[in-house]
Amino acid sequence: MKRLFDILSAFCVLILCLPVFLIVALAISLNSKGGIFYKQERIGKNGKVFKLYKFRSMYTGSDKKGLITIGEKDDRTTAVGRFLRKYKLDELPQLINILRNEMSVVGPRPEVQKYVTLYTKAQQKVLSVKPGLTDLASLAYLNENEILGKAKDPNKVYIEEIMPKKLDLNLEYIEKQNFWFDLKIIFKTIGKILS
Repeated sequence: MKRLFDILSAFCVLILCLPVFLIVALAISLNSKGGIFYKQERIGKNGKVFKLYKFRSMYTGSDKKGLITIGEKDDRTTAVGRFLRKYKLDELPQLINILRNEMSVVGPRPEVQKYVTLYTKAQQKVLSVKPGLTDLASLAYLNENEILGKAKDPNKVYIEEIMPKKLDLNLEYIEKQNFWFDLKIIFKTIGKILS
C-alpha cells in the first residue's frame, strides 16, 4: 500500500510540477555556473548508499567546505538557492528517488555517512525503514538552517543537540507509522511550507 502511494503521488506531483521544474532549472542556469542538479551520497534502508537528488542551491564545489548549511549567513548559497531552500523547492527532485524506490514520501530523512557513523545502536533503528522526503523531524526542524546560522560551532550544535532530537522523532515515527499517520505528516508539511 505504501509503495503504491509513493509511486502514484510522486508521479502525479512530478507531472503537475513540470512547469515549476523548468522555471527552476532555467533560474539556476542563469544564476550561476554548474549543473541543475546536486547529487549527494546518503545512507538509505539497511545502510545502503544511494545518490540523493536536489536542485543545486550552492556554487559548484561548495560541499567541500562543509556538509552543513547555515541559512542566510552561508555565502556558498546562490541567490536562487536561498529562495529554493526557503520554500523547500530544492527538495523536489527527490521525487525521482521515490520513483527509484530509494526513498518514500514519508520516512526519516536520509543522512550522510559522516553522521550515520555517530549513531548509537538504538539510533541505528532508523535505518530499518526507507528514508523519506518528510517526517516528524522535518516538521520540528523546518528552521534548522536558521538555528545553525546562529551557532558559533554549527557542526557541534548539529551533532550534540539537533541530531539526537531528530533521531528520537524518527524512532517515534517508526513506532507510530501507518498510512493515516503518513497522510497527517504530508498535510502538516504542506501547511508549514505554505505558511
